[in-house]
Amino acid sequence: MSKLKILIAGGGLGGLCLAQGLTKAGMDCEVYEKDPGVLQAGYRLHMNGDGGGALRACLPEPLYELYMQTSRTNPRRELAVMIDSRGVEKAVRPHIGPPNDPVRPHTAVNRRTLRQILLSGLEDRVHFGVEALRFEQDRKGVRLHLADGRVAEGDLLVGADGINSIVRRGLMPEAEPVDTGMRMIYAKSPLTPEIAASLPEVLFDGFIGATDASGAFAGIGAFIPRRPIAEAAAELAPGSVIDPVEPYMMIVLSRGFAPLPLSDRELREASRERLYAMMLGLTEDWAPALRGLFERIRVSSIFPQSVRVLKPQEPWRAGRATLLGDAIHAMPPTFGAGANLALKDGAELAARLIRAEAGELTLTEAVADYEEAMRGYAYPILEMSVNPSYKTDFSKGPGGRAV
Repeated sequence: MSKLKILIAGGGLGGLCLAQGLTKAGMDCEVYEKDPGVLQAGYRLHMNGDGGGALRACLPEPLYELYMQTSRTNPRRELAVMIDSRGVEKAVRPHIGPPNDPVRPHTAVNRRTLRQILLSGLEDRVHFGVEALRFEQDRKGVRLHLADGRVAEGDLLVGADGINSIVRRGLMPEAEPVDTGMRMIYAKSPLTPEIAASLPEVLFDGFIGATDASGAFAGIGAFIPRRPIAEAAAELAPGSVIDPVEPYMMIVLSRGFAPLPLSDRELREASRERLYAMMLGLTEDWAPALRGLFERIRVSSIFPQSVRVLKPQEPWRAGRATLLGDAIHAMPPTFGAGANLALKDGAELAARLIRAEAGELTLTEAVADYEEAMRGYAYPILEMSVNPSYKTDFSKGPGGRAV
C-alpha cells in the first residue's frame, strides 16, 4: 500500500470537504487558497441531502453535529414558494436533491459559518494567501507552481478553485465561462423576534421567490440557527474560529435574465448606498411587509454579482489532475444546488481516493470513476438550472405546480 499526496487548489466548500474526508482517513493532503483568509462571499446556503450527506461522510462527528446545530430551524414547509409582490402565494416547487431526514432535516446554513466549520482541524494543511499559477503532470506525478515561487509536488491535483479555475484552464482551455446576463444584488435584512412576528408565515417556508409585473424578482430566505452559534461552537469545537451570527433574512434581487437599471460598469463601481437606492426603487410598490424587508437592509451587507456558468463538457481522459464544484459545473443559484454538489464532489472523490490508497483501485481508476459519477449527477442539474423559466416561475421545473 503506497501513501498518496493530494494537492488541492482552492479552499472553498468542496475543496475543504475533500480535505476533511482525506484527513479523517489519515491521508496526506495540502490546500492552497489564494485569498488571505475566510472572506465574505455570500450569506445563506440552502442545504439538501447531497450536501448534508457529504458532510456526514467527511467531517468528524463533533463538527458534523456543529453543522447541524448551527443550521437554520426547520422551515414551515420544505418547499420553494413563489409569491407576488402583495405576498399572495402563486406556485410551489420541491427542493432539488434526495429525500430529506424527516426528524432533523438539512435546511440552510450561513456560508461563512460552514466554511469555518470545514476549516476546523485543518489549520496546518490549509495555506492562505498562496495562489496556484499553473501545473504540470506526467506519469510520476503532478507539480503545482505557486505565486510565491514554490513548487508543490504530489500524486494528484484537485482543482477546487472556482469558475476561474487555473486547473481547468490547463486541462480543458476551451471550457470558458459563459455570461448568462443575470445580475443579482445580495443583502441581509435583520430578523429580530419582533420583526419575525410581524412577517407573513409564508416567508418562513424553505425559500421564497417574490416577483412583480415589471419583472423584478427577489429571492428571500430566513436564517435562524437552531442554536446560538457561539454557544454551539464553544461546546462542540472549542478552540475553533467560528464567528457568532444573528438571525437574518437573505435577499437576492434581480430581474431574472433582463438587465437591471444600472449598466455592468455602474454595478461594479456603484456605492452600496446607490445599490440600496436601486433595490428600493425596484420594490417601491410592494406590500408593506415585503417592502419593510428592503427598507431594513443593512447597507454594509450589499454586494452585486454577475452570474456565469460552465457548459457540460464531453468526457475527458482521467489523469493526475481533476476538478470539482464550480471549477467544472458552475451554475446559477436556481435550485440552490451548487454548494451541495461541490460538497458531494468532495465526498465522492475522497471515498475513491481512500480506496486507491488502500490498493483497491489504481489512482487513474479512482479519478475516472469519480469523474464519470460527477458528470452523471451534476450535469443534469446544471442543464436545468440554465433554463430561464425555472428561475422566476416555480410552477416549472421538477415537481413544480401553480397554486
